[in-house]
Amino acid sequence: MSAQWYFSYGGEQTGPFDQAAAIAHAKKQPDGYCWKEGFSEWLPIRQVMELNSTESLSAPTLPPPQATRGADDIDFKIFGDDMQFVEIELDPGESAVAEAGVMMYKDAGIEMQTVFGDASKQSESGGIFNKLVGAGKRLITGESLFMTVFTHRGQGKAHAAFAAPYPGTILPITLANVGGMLICQKDAFLCAAKGVSIGIHFQRKILTGLFGGEGFIMQKLEGDGLVFVHAGGTVQERRLEAGQTLHVDTGCLVALEPSVDYDIQQAGGIKTMFFGGEGLFLAKLTGPGRVWLQSLPFSRLAGRMLQAAPQRGGSRGEGSILGGLGNLLDGDNRF
Repeated sequence: MSAQWYFSYGGEQTGPFDQAAAIAHAKKQPDGYCWKEGFSEWLPIRQVMELNSTESLSAPTLPPPQATRGADDIDFKIFGDDMQFVEIELDPGESAVAEAGVMMYKDAGIEMQTVFGDASKQSESGGIFNKLVGAGKRLITGESLFMTVFTHRGQGKAHAAFAAPYPGTILPITLANVGGMLICQKDAFLCAAKGVSIGIHFQRKILTGLFGGEGFIMQKLEGDGLVFVHAGGTVQERRLEAGQTLHVDTGCLVALEPSVDYDIQQAGGIKTMFFGGEGLFLAKLTGPGRVWLQSLPFSRLAGRMLQAAPQRGGSRGEGSILGGLGNLLDGDNRF
């Protein structure tokens, strides 16, 4: 069966196309992204040799060549729709790093080791000082001082799975395809190939730090390997052209490329700011670059759960015309 190609332009997807139709489509509309089975993520059309070569019709279906990587090259599969988990496949000697407490399962041949700091190669090679710096960065972003390294010590292939902490979407992103750096919200990082550095990004603009939703500090993922970022609800990727501006609810911003300018803007007039339900400020994102947006920020989910929680014990009895009296009769209360 020939390769089935899909294309994405401004978040709108088309496909599938066979190889010949995909080449013709890429020539007409080269400023977008493409994907087929075997790709770890969506890639810029102009970077995929199979779609930009006259010999592509007879060429085997292979991912585009990549430069020498500093991080381990791992394979993966993502399972589930709303409550997702990612299964990583490791060859002998390969490693993955993950936040403490996110592991779902692992094969017996995979060894777990808790390390101090971010487990990056720079941290390990720099002695105790670099480890302290890496741990301090993680502490500032609200993460644990420790991370867990999963290394395959056996033969053949082995698998380890990591689960998302709440309903949403797991995004696989190769840092080499975003300029070697990704800025994301705190707590967004789930796991990655060993060799990726997890640091901090400071908001230098005072108002953005105070009212931008993420505070002065965000996570900064650096390297050339594969990282997995978790977001709430459904995720949309938007590509902003140079000078193009997008206004976003401050809690709905998941990640952005460093080339995107992140600022804030007043949500509207006084009445809109205080009674519009969208807060006082909106995030102002100006291109060029890509941004990733989430439909369900965890703060919004937690707020709704807290609002629905019983205030004085027992069930709230939603929909019951008996109200509090119904709580005594529904059999759900314990004395």
